[in-house]
Amino acid sequence: MPFTSIDDRYCKELPHQPALNGLSYKCLIPNVIKVKIGVLTGGGDCPGLNNAIRAVTRSAIERDWTVIGIRNGWAGVLAQETSTLTIENTDRFFDVGGTLLGSSRTNPTRTREDYAKATSIFGDIGLDGLIAIGGDDTLSVAGALAGDGFPIVGVPKTIDNDVPETDACIGYDTAAETISISIERLRTTSMSHHRITVVETMGRQAGWLAAAGGIAGGSDFIAVPEVKTSLDDFVQHVRSRYEAGQSYSIIVVAEGATIDGLNLESAEVQEGDEFGHVILSTRSVGETLARTLENETGYEARASVLGHLQRGGSPTTFDRVLGTRLGLAAVDFLDGKTHGQMTALHGSLVEPVPLTLIAGKTRALHPSYFELLRLFK
Repeated sequence: MPFTSIDDRYCKELPHQPALNGLSYKCLIPNVIKVKIGVLTGGGDCPGLNNAIRAVTRSAIERDWTVIGIRNGWAGVLAQETSTLTIENTDRFFDVGGTLLGSSRTNPTRTREDYAKATSIFGDIGLDGLIAIGGDDTLSVAGALAGDGFPIVGVPKTIDNDVPETDACIGYDTAAETISISIERLRTTSMSHHRITVVETMGRQAGWLAAAGGIAGGSDFIAVPEVKTSLDDFVQHVRSRYEAGQSYSIIVVAEGATIDGLNLESAEVQEGDEFGHVILSTRSVGETLARTLENETGYEARASVLGHLQRGGSPTTFDRVLGTRLGLAAVDFLDGKTHGQMTALHGSLVEPVPLTLIAGKTRALHPSYFELLRLFK
């Protein structure tokens, strides 16, 4: 096959070959361009992320691609902190929580300068595609890049399970299991001391964690942001239980729940990350509710704020498989030029959903859960 170019990217050297017809020996046979993709994890960590990273790496290497791991989410994009991923340095993390790449809540779209730095990583490092694994914030940045024509695919992960257009996010199942197990352990001490225990969960403005963990753990009252509750509801519930001979109560309250009549004015609500999210844990809804219930009912009450325990630990089987499937699909999407999409679980299938449908939106707890919350009191 004749060549007229001596571009080293398209031709490879044949040692010990003389020049032919005035052309460099470097151009005697074509060199296939090796694809290079990047992968990052942004936002809060969760179990199952390493399974997705591992799957991306294996699937890309099978195609003879190079995989560049970007450290610490979008902060690593701005700083161009990278390392090459291999099967050897990703394989052993299949049962480990967190993220081997590190993470951050950096928002590169806050300023034009940062956004320009973010876009420059494609040219500076030579990326042919980028896989961004994260929640709504990380995916909103991915959507902005995709809108400007950059080859990018998103993978949904968040223990809050509030990313729209997908049936489940990486990390949610493990976090719900952690809540359930915690409630089971809190029940024995609550029964022994005949007390009320208020368990505060994460979830922002979505009640997925509180609902699933509370139902599975056997709590007797669950408050989620999607359902209005009042302090009187809690007081009457507790009094009814104790009068019926159940001398303890396990109440689950989501950090974003609003409870009419509960005075949270003294709680300090802080601005949080660069995406403008407040730190809801500083509302102290669990502590305030426990203290108020003790005053109102006369029964001893304690609060248990699970906090970052919900993010930790080894991923469940479901999250290991989900992370693996979504990681594989992300590489498939890049290979098929299906850019600007998120890997979404729809029933038993993983399908593409445009990132434009994700940015700035939240998936609330489905109303089908409301009857469960009402019934199991």
